[in-house]
Amino acid sequence: MSLSDGKGVLLALDFGLKQIGVAVGNKVILTAQALTTLRARDGAPDWLELEQIMQEWQPGHIVVGLPLNMDGSESELSQRARRFANRIHGRFGVTVEMVDERLSSVAAKESLKEQGHHGDYLKHPPDAEAARLILETWFSEL
Repeated sequence: MSLSDGKGVLLALDFGLKQIGVAVGNKVILTAQALTTLRARDGAPDWLELEQIMQEWQPGHIVVGLPLNMDGSESELSQRARRFANRIHGRFGVTVEMVDERLSSVAAKESLKEQGHHGDYLKHPPDAEAARLILETWFSEL
């Protein structure tokens, strides 16, 4: 983990097979906010939509959540998340790091409840909130 790439903006992605949560953060002041949720087809986002987000925010760094099993072992989903991270790096040439995201979706749903969004995950999908929590985890490990 490094803050030395010179750009203060970074994105976090909560990889999923049907949806990918996106959060934006600032490495200088260590803040993160949920941004949007992208639809995915079998883990593949609309690459054009992701490219537009990349162009708009111009992140110097991307953090992708690594969905590990509770015992810390990898699963099929974690292997797919790694391949997704490699594709991000290959397409956009930006530094990509993985961060353990165990229980981020549970915590995201709890956070949305605290914000008054009681279980209405169609209007307020937890994926972008999970991406924000992933980014905060990354900040805490600096």
